[in-house]
Amino acid sequence: MTRGPETRRVALVHDYLLVMRGAERTFQTMAECWPEAPISALLYDEQGTGGAFAGRSVTTSYLQRFGVRQRGFRALLPLYPRAAEHLPIAPADLVVSSSSAFAQGIRPPAGAVHVSYCHSPFRYAWHERARAIAEFPRPLRPLGRRMLDRIRRWDEEASRRVDAYIANSEITRRRIGEFYGRDSVVVHPPVAIERFTPTADRGDYFLVVSELVRHKNVDIALAAAARAEVPIKVVGDGPEAASLRERFGKAEFLGRLDDAALADVYARARAFAMPAVEEFGIVAVEAHAAGRPVLAAGAGGALEIVVEGETGALVPPRDVEAMAAAMRDVDWDGFDRAAIRARAELFSAERFRVRLVEEANRALAAARG
Repeated sequence: MTRGPETRRVALVHDYLLVMRGAERTFQTMAECWPEAPISALLYDEQGTGGAFAGRSVTTSYLQRFGVRQRGFRALLPLYPRAAEHLPIAPADLVVSSSSAFAQGIRPPAGAVHVSYCHSPFRYAWHERARAIAEFPRPLRPLGRRMLDRIRRWDEEASRRVDAYIANSEITRRRIGEFYGRDSVVVHPPVAIERFTPTADRGDYFLVVSELVRHKNVDIALAAAARAEVPIKVVGDGPEAASLRERFGKAEFLGRLDDAALADVYARARAFAMPAVEEFGIVAVEAHAAGRPVLAAGAGGALEIVVEGETGALVPPRDVEAMAAAMRDVDWDGFDRAAIRARAELFSAERFRVRLVEEANRALAAARG
């Protein structure tokens, strides 16, 4: 296992450790690079994260006392910027944050170099601002605009406290440049490909694995499956779950699954559907690791994962008809499982660890002159 230099003090930061989704699995692999490093997070739920960080020193913000878990953490949105600035960080030479929202806004200890691994600039303050405002009840939208404007100004200022950025994909690298005026390098997220085993025993269903929130566009895949008259299964939960169940009664909703059950449902899918434009798309790599082709919105991270005609198919984003036509007309059983699996191996956890440590060390050396 690749580890960072033991002679340097390292501290690690993540937004909130409440469940184990893509960003948290990435952070878990980051933490393996520095196994003695203390961890700070705005919120922490040891049970919700399945004990992935048990045995590690985890320090939380003062918001922890509210006892908020995954279903309620969005209610604290206006409070996170100040909490991030006051989040205790252990004395360190190098601070490595993992941020898709507020972790980049921490104030590192004096003399520390701050390297931020950016999953995405905070989407609700930047590229998903209009969608976020639309989710507020109409009378509260002016208040929502002002709140997001404040967070956006804070986020831009916070970016100046970061010494070096690492982006998880090309689209994130471009957004870091556009929103913050900063350069960054791309290190693709890690995928535990060893969890998945291709099988010849295939079902007839398409599969979606996603947090059920609006920006994941799960409704696009479900509407496409309905038009194509093909079965579809959904793994995940979230605030949109009840609405999606009501609108798409023929789809099968499996909720959250443990790792073994998830690996099995991946391996037996006819194909995997990723309807959102993802910053990267770890779930697409997981599907490839299970030997399954991917049908994805042809933008963002999918362009760095899916090889058109070889490991899957790409369609225009938010185009229900195009996705339905692909579900119906593409020969999903004709893809080569070995070629698909080989594509997934380009995104292994070991490759990520090597690249992350290299870039963190490079940033530290550059900052120290």
